[in-house]
Amino acid sequence: MRILFFGRGVISTQYAWAFEKAGHTVEFYVRKGRKETFGSNIELEMWDARRGKQLIKESWNVKLHEEMSPDYDLIIVSVNTEQLPEAAQLLSTAAGNTPVLIFNNVWQDLKSSISPLSMNNVVFGFPGGGGGIADNRLRGGFLKMLFLEKPRVGTEHINNKVKELFESAHFKISWIKDMQNWLWNHFAMNAAIETEVLKLGSFPALMNHSDSFANVGKNMRGIIPVLKARGAKIDTISLLLTKIPPALLGMLFNKVIFAKGSLPRLFIEYNNSKAGFAVLEVVREAKKLGIPLPRLTVAFENNEQHKAIENSIS
Repeated sequence: MRILFFGRGVISTQYAWAFEKAGHTVEFYVRKGRKETFGSNIELEMWDARRGKQLIKESWNVKLHEEMSPDYDLIIVSVNTEQLPEAAQLLSTAAGNTPVLIFNNVWQDLKSSISPLSMNNVVFGFPGGGGGIADNRLRGGFLKMLFLEKPRVGTEHINNKVKELFESAHFKISWIKDMQNWLWNHFAMNAAIETEVLKLGSFPALMNHSDSFANVGKNMRGIIPVLKARGAKIDTISLLLTKIPPALLGMLFNKVIFAKGSLPRLFIEYNNSKAGFAVLEVVREAKKLGIPLPRLTVAFENNEQHKAIENSIS
């Protein structure tokens, strides 16, 4: 297949590399001026966990475009959540009838999040990986598992195309029946985590503070009423975050899920992105609904970045 990735971020780069190794043609659309800034290659230092755990170190040549054409079999969008409306607007005029995979977090209802794109031309998924890019060097990795919504009426052909692509590169798909609900719960968890990142200063700092995940559980307890007010069903992970006593939850995350040397821990330690947008979106929704969220609100408003985050999307 000929695949266009929207943006050359961490997730796009890692999956593009895997698809190219599987024999597909991969190219990137980037904003004007970025082609020269990014250059024609990127240094990779990433863990590939599709078959065991393999460290990839190479200088990878990439093909970047600052103009978009519809001459692709599939377009994959993996951008910061706040960038999705702009991406959807551009794709609605430049992508033609090329099917689109939205491969990132979403807090809005799915139809609104991609307007003016048609839901019949879009499927939603979520990656199993992470990391960060600094000085044209990517550090991170990806797992064998990723998440994809089950076909809706009218999207069966796109789901089959996406399924064929990922399976050709030896990924395993976890099919999600209600992607809207899954993404709402996942976004809420991100907001709970980012609240602690705002307080501690960075994602790596989150991993080195003993109370981080106990506090994540407390944050999640506050967010649950917001999810319920939206009509979301509380999924298993959200329930665990709120039902397990905070001290025990902290031990579970620190010693098991994010144990030293584990890939999930490395994905977070390499994450150099700015936190806060997920917190802002959940706090805004809570205010609309009249639900107090003191832990998130205080963490956000006490952070020096909060005005910059609000201004960037206003």
